[in-house]
Order: sequence, then C-alpha cells, then structure tokens
Amino acid sequence: MLLEDSARRYPDRAALALGGERLTYGQLDARANQVANLLTSRGIQPGDRVALSCPNLPQFPIVYYGILKAGAVVVPLNVMLKGREIAYHLADSGAKAYFCFEGGAELPMGEFGRAGFDATDACREMFLITSDPGDVAPVDGVTTLTAALEGMSTEAESVVREAGDAAVILYTSGTTGKPKGAELTHSNMVMNAATANRLFDSNPIRHDNYLVTLPLFHSFGQTVVMNAGLSVGATLVLLPRFEAKAALRLMLDEAITVFAGVPTMYWALLGALDAANMAGTAGAIDVGRIAGTMRRAISGGAALPVEILTRFAERFGVQILEGYGLSESSPLALFSDPERDPRPGSIGVPVWGVEARLVDENWNTVPGADEVGELALRGHNIMAGYLDRPEATAEVMHDGWFRTGDLARRDTDGFYYIVDRAKDLIVRGGFNVYPREIEEVLLTHEAVSLVAVIGVPHESHGEEIKAFVILEPNAQITEDELIAWCKEQMASYKYPRSIEFATVLPMTATGKILKRELAGLSEPVR
Repeated sequence: MLLEDSARRYPDRAALALGGERLTYGQLDARANQVANLLTSRGIQPGDRVALSCPNLPQFPIVYYGILKAGAVVVPLNVMLKGREIAYHLADSGAKAYFCFEGGAELPMGEFGRAGFDATDACREMFLITSDPGDVAPVDGVTTLTAALEGMSTEAESVVREAGDAAVILYTSGTTGKPKGAELTHSNMVMNAATANRLFDSNPIRHDNYLVTLPLFHSFGQTVVMNAGLSVGATLVLLPRFEAKAALRLMLDEAITVFAGVPTMYWALLGALDAANMAGTAGAIDVGRIAGTMRRAISGGAALPVEILTRFAERFGVQILEGYGLSESSPLALFSDPERDPRPGSIGVPVWGVEARLVDENWNTVPGADEVGELALRGHNIMAGYLDRPEATAEVMHDGWFRTGDLARRDTDGFYYIVDRAKDLIVRGGFNVYPREIEEVLLTHEAVSLVAVIGVPHESHGEEIKAFVILEPNAQITEDELIAWCKEQMASYKYPRSIEFATVLPMTATGKILKRELAGLSEPVR
C-alpha cells in the first residue's frame, strides 16, 4: 500500500498539516490501522463497500486508507449531498458501513448522513466523525469514530487484494439521470498516482509541500494530490474549504511547492491578489516568495481559459500545466508534455500508458488534424465499468476504449484541445456553436472577470446563445454595449444575443460551473 511504504521509510516526516496540527506518516498509518481493525471487528469482509462523507480533514485519509487496509472498497461521497441523495448512494453501492463527518450549522452533514443511513436497510453501521476528535459520547444514538476506535490496536496486517479488484467507487456527477458508480481497481489507482508523480517530477528526496484544497472525495484531489503525494512522502497541507485569501497565505506560510486546482480557483487567486495589493502594503501578498517555492501549478476538472493561464503566469511567475481526466479514467489521461513547451489552451498529450483518439458517433476515427470528434481513451487508467450497470457500461465502452463525452481536436503535433462538452454544444440555426470559444473571447474584454455561456430555447433558431457574466470590480458596461463588442469579435451566428450580469455563478463542490442550473434560470429568447 502506498501509505505503508512511506510510513516505513519516513515515519517521523509530517504527512498531514491542518492549522497547528501535524500528523506524521507513522501516526497516520497507525490510525488507519485502527480503522481497519474496527471494520474487521464489525464483520466487514474483503470486497465489501464502505462509504465516506468527509471534507479535507485528517480523518479523510485516515478512514480512506483504513478501509483499504481492511480489504474493503471505498465509496467517497460528495459532502454537499442531502439525506435522500445519500440514501441513494448507500443503497446503489451496497455499502455495509458509513463514516460521516458531523458538519456544522451551515452544512449539517451528520444530520443529512443520519437521514440517509436510516433510509438504507443494507447499511449496518454508521460512525460519526466529530470536529473534536476527543468526543466519545454518542450523538443522537450514533457512535462517534473516537469511541468506536477505543481499544483498537494500532497494528494491522493489510488484507491482500489483486490488482484487478475494486478499490474505489467514484460516483459521476449525474448531469443526466441518476449518478453512476465508476468502479476503479487497485491497478487503476496505483498506476494513476505513479503516472502523476512521473509527470510532476515528484520523489521522496525532493519532499514537496502540497496545498490540498481540491475535495478529496473527488478523483482529481484523491489521486493526483492525496495518493500521489503520500506515495512519495510529501506533506499535504489541508484547506477544508477553498478561500482564495487563505490559500495565498498558506502558500507563503507553508512554502507550498505544488498546487492543483480547477480554473475557477485560479481565477479567484488572481482576484484575491489584486484585492490584497489594492489594500496597500499591510495586506499585500509577496508573490515573489510564492513563485520562489512553487514549482508546479496544475489545472484540471474543466477547460482552463487561455486568459486566466496568461494572467497567472504574468502575476505569479508560474506556468500552469493543464491536464485532462474524468472519474472513469482514474482520472489522469492527458497532460502537458513535460519535455516540450506548454501550449496555451491545450490539455496536452496522452500520459504514459494511455492512448487517445477522436471518434464519431459510430466509433470511427475522425481523420485529419484539427477535425472535431469525441475524445476516446484506452489504457491502464480506464475503469472496470459502471457498478451493476452493464448496459450503461456498454454505451461508453468498446474494445477497451472509453468515450468521454468531450469534443476535442488534435493538432499536427499530437496535442489535444477540448472544444466543449458534447452535451453543452449549441446548435443555432443549423450551425454548431461551442460555448468555450465564446467564453474565451469574452474573457479578453477588460470588464469581464468570469463568464459562462449556454444555449437557451428559441422559436426559430432552435437554440440561442446566452452569456452569464461576472464583471471586474468597478467595471461599468451595459448589456447592449457588451453584445455590440461581441458582435465585432465573432461571426454572426456565434455572438450572444443575451447577456445577464451576475455576482456569483453556481458551482459544484469541486469548482465547476453548473451550466445546467444556469439553463434552469433562463427564459427562452425570442
């Protein structure tokens, strides 16, 4: 196991940091052993599924690796889920036990978790992770993790599992229909973590400090940050909830060397830097110190606008390296080629051991450079399938290839570029319009800070183009003025006919803009 190897080699090195708390590799491994012994004592067998709802706290990796040590399968759940949704995930995965953080007044995770657990007959055990690790008294009749671990040995012999056995079940976001569980094997997870370290030039001798603000329940944070980082003895500095100003402070105080985030995080960091520097010397951020220690800035989860990439490089002196992946691909599939200069706007080339091609709806390869097709992947990273859904698996898998649902093009040098989600494609009057292209153009306007473009119903054109825009602080521009500017920049069938100004955009817990919610807020354009 990745954790056990690092604990043997670096028992006294800090594995996790949260505020003033530090947990060494030896301590992390010992606590994970206690969780494994707890599960075994409660009748959890190898191959059983165990669910986990927890933000970026030390208890997440403690429980995560404890589940794996017991030979069980981890089912990480989005911390934003409510009772009904939790019940669905517990029942669909067949989870036998459930670990849930208690949350707080703003997000009462424990309350939601208890409701979901009570509605699921097959889930036998629930353990409440408390904010105070010393709490032992039951909460509403639910045993606390602290109480359950009392008397459990800190020594354990991990259950041996085969490379092809399931290790983790990651649920897709469920933009259409109910969420599906992507079954990822031990081989998927270990190979993907090793591939990430190979790309980032990470090794135990270097001793990196990772800033961990990507949710660990999500594949990006789980594999590329947690598993990859712990496998090389890195120190993971936890930030349970992303807040740009706090992230900048941690980059300074903890000498962060590796930061991984989604595009909206980089956008927020730029905004916080501007705000801090406008406040004067008292609040100014020493960007030079950040650039002096940070050696890798990684973006994934969604397409990174070229404008944000350029601005970040100018302000922080660090080139963001963009990658691509999905829950179904463990997730890392394509990444900036470490041996060639990065190409703004490109998601890079297939990582070691992974193949990529562009296909049409019948799985035929799309010929020629710069032709648009659906991105398909094959390699060590592809899931075993969707849990208990052979028909859904057959829809996306063919001869080992997995179709991603993302439209892309490939240049003559083999670099791939995401054009858009196939589901986000706008068909206006018979013309295909890619929202990302319009977003890229709008972001070049000095008044525009962030933008999301969607298609809305239209009587004659089928769909019309609408943009939701967050303006830069103190920017003054009207809808008509911005539409007129767009008209000058793009073909007549592309520019938005409607622009709505907003102060915030709806986002997932991982920082992706929820375009389906924006669509629900929009009226048809006539």
